[in-house]
Amino acid sequence: MKVINLGENSSVLNTAVSQLRDKTLQKDSLRFRTNLQRLGQIFGYEISKTLSFEEREVVTPLGIAKVKVPNEKIVVATIMRAGLPLHEGVLSCFDSAENAFVAAYRKYDSEGEFHIHTEYCTCPDLTGKTIILADTMLATGSSIEVALEVLREQGGEAANVHLVCPFASAQAVENLKKKLPANTVLWVAAIDPELTSHSYIVPGLGDAGDLCYGPKL
Repeated sequence: MKVINLGENSSVLNTAVSQLRDKTLQKDSLRFRTNLQRLGQIFGYEISKTLSFEEREVVTPLGIAKVKVPNEKIVVATIMRAGLPLHEGVLSCFDSAENAFVAAYRKYDSEGEFHIHTEYCTCPDLTGKTIILADTMLATGSSIEVALEVLREQGGEAANVHLVCPFASAQAVENLKKKLPANTVLWVAAIDPELTSHSYIVPGLGDAGDLCYGPKL
């Protein structure tokens, strides 16, 4: 698995990252969702540079122009619910892409340990396509692993996999490097050094789902 950290470079991406982290600014849920959409657009643009292209002729009012456009079949996927604004941003770069959705969450047992539980998945045929799976936080990597497995079981084997996870822990990145195949690329905006005993990323930004859509029961 290859890891690309866009946050290591000086760009406007870091403005969105700083506002998402800010404990005062993130109280504005509209701004929070908008910043996730912006990150999705930036990641989508950067991913587009890695795709295969073909030249096409476009008829203009005055003649014919030759333009290189992507020729890969794209599926944009997300883990609900925190990944939805990010998904919209990525999708805006690939407007003809198909879509997939996985509902996954932490389910705690009586001893306080959690397992990733899935209740819903919808996806098209993934065989031979390029899938872009977006989720805002990558704490342990378990949710991404489970989501990929569920998508693979239902949709088949994708040719290439891009994981868009703006905020990741160093532990999750190392875990996924050992487990995911070479055709996988992990795109991040920040890699944070610490996980708490409850597997929350530090410094992180808090519960992205709640910050997007309000607290849940």
